[in-house]
Amino acid sequence: MKARILQQWFPGVLQLKQYQRDWFTADLRAALSVVAVALPVAIAYAQLTGVSAIVGLYSCVLPMLVYALMGTSRQLIVGPDAATCAVIAAVVTPLAAGDSTKHWQLVMTMTAMTGIWCVLASRLKLGILADFLSRPILLGLLNGVALTIIVGQFAKVLGLKFEQRYLLERLWEAPQLLTELHWPTLAMSATTLFLYLLTKRFRPGWPAAMLAIVVTTAAVWFLHLESMGVSVVGVTQGGFPDFQTPQFDIGVSRELVVPALNLAMVSFVSMMLTARSFAAKNGYDIDADKEFRALGFANIASAFSQGFAISGADSRTAVNDANGGKSQLVSIIAATVIAIIAVFAYQPLQYIPIAALGVVLVIASLSLLDLKGIWTLRKRDKDAFYLASVTFIAVLIVGVIPGITLAVLLGLFQFLRIVMRPSDQELGLDEEGTIRTIDSTGKANPIPGMVIYRFNSPLTYFNAPYFKRRLLECTEKSTGDVGCVVVDAVSCFTHLDLSVMAMLSDVHAILKQRGIRLVLAGRKRSMRHWCELTGISTSEGGILLRADLYLAVKLSGCYLSAVGDGQVPAIQKEPDPEAPAKPIPEVA
Repeated sequence: MKARILQQWFPGVLQLKQYQRDWFTADLRAALSVVAVALPVAIAYAQLTGVSAIVGLYSCVLPMLVYALMGTSRQLIVGPDAATCAVIAAVVTPLAAGDSTKHWQLVMTMTAMTGIWCVLASRLKLGILADFLSRPILLGLLNGVALTIIVGQFAKVLGLKFEQRYLLERLWEAPQLLTELHWPTLAMSATTLFLYLLTKRFRPGWPAAMLAIVVTTAAVWFLHLESMGVSVVGVTQGGFPDFQTPQFDIGVSRELVVPALNLAMVSFVSMMLTARSFAAKNGYDIDADKEFRALGFANIASAFSQGFAISGADSRTAVNDANGGKSQLVSIIAATVIAIIAVFAYQPLQYIPIAALGVVLVIASLSLLDLKGIWTLRKRDKDAFYLASVTFIAVLIVGVIPGITLAVLLGLFQFLRIVMRPSDQELGLDEEGTIRTIDSTGKANPIPGMVIYRFNSPLTYFNAPYFKRRLLECTEKSTGDVGCVVVDAVSCFTHLDLSVMAMLSDVHAILKQRGIRLVLAGRKRSMRHWCELTGISTSEGGILLRADLYLAVKLSGCYLSAVGDGQVPAIQKEPDPEAPAKPIPEVA
């Protein structure tokens, strides 16, 4: 019973119980490397979200511990993410109206709502949503978010301030702001970038962002650069977080419900892409529903500790994997180190220059930017290219939140289009007597007097009319007199739908009036049961049911006549020995 509870709720604990002592050295090294990368990024993302630098550290500690216990991925590191922070800032900033306390409380409230949505989705077994947003849509979304962040940090890197809120207006405003360029801030940004690139060039294994932040922070402290107008994080209140009850009009919370749902969706899909890729690399599986729940409770824990929404961090996960991290102990050690810094060693954070954080954010966003990937889709899959492009442009023009909403709707419409208007084929026989698709290669030919039809989607009420139309069209355009229509039931009759069965009855009546026999091949037992429930006859003169496609064709009078005349080759596959070996009676 205990093991089952652990497996269901705390799979990470169950995996840690199997921990091997010789893993510890690699896990410790990976944890310290993760801390070195996570610290500057967390502080930078706190600035992006619009809250204090210490909040970025709070957003790492409890979420990492919760995920280590509840997650199923051994390598995934959760924490602040560029896309989630950009979404929160876009939603909360106009609602807070410049009130920093209200801003922070709205951030926590939206984070808690995001976590609740994730937990509810896990309870409803909606882990399948990991596949809902297709890669092209997510590619367009992340490119749009990355470009929005880069433009937004442009002013901080140059010591300026945008008056406009949206991307296009900011791009129009940028040339005018260049006349107000703050040279000391620009020098600080250039120094940060130089140190980052220098470290990457000569010491690629070192935490470049961390070193750049440490050096520029030391420069601000020793040279008193604040007096020259270089903006810094400022006095930061660290220590243990104090629980705050949100104090704002409850009506404002309603404005966060739908954006929190969008944020939960995007965070989960992004996290699953990272988790699945590293799980596949290291040879194990992850559970999507449990991942949804772990993400939900990690976000709730972040809100409880005064933090903001988190997701799977691909860069920190990659650092963990590259340094040989073996288990969730990496997250536990890293969270402990970050907690010590947040509680006891937070004073130096006040000297971190805002420009340096802006450079770190721009570099982090550049890793999300993949415009070439969108363009590459143009040759591979035009539909995917259009989906990615529309999502990308929408994020740039109408903003992050409407862009995410559009991305979710595009994913839904893409799914509905595929299900409602799927591909279909007319089948025939090749020279070896094998059933295959009739296409331009000419390898398969139709059987005289027979139409074999396959519909490549589960039949349901909203695509049943299309199935009926396509089946009748294939029958009408067939050359010669058609005496039998065989439908591959395996590919389309997957569940009982009363609307589908009513459509099937109509098709049978229409074909019977034309002297054509309707045969369903496959799912014989299920089809007979469903026909009995809906009053469709399967006896003499009704719909004929066969165990498989080959048997349906081989026992057809049309096929037997065609074989006798030498028009088609004999089918090599033997019929079911338990099936009655008699030809299909033709319709009178």
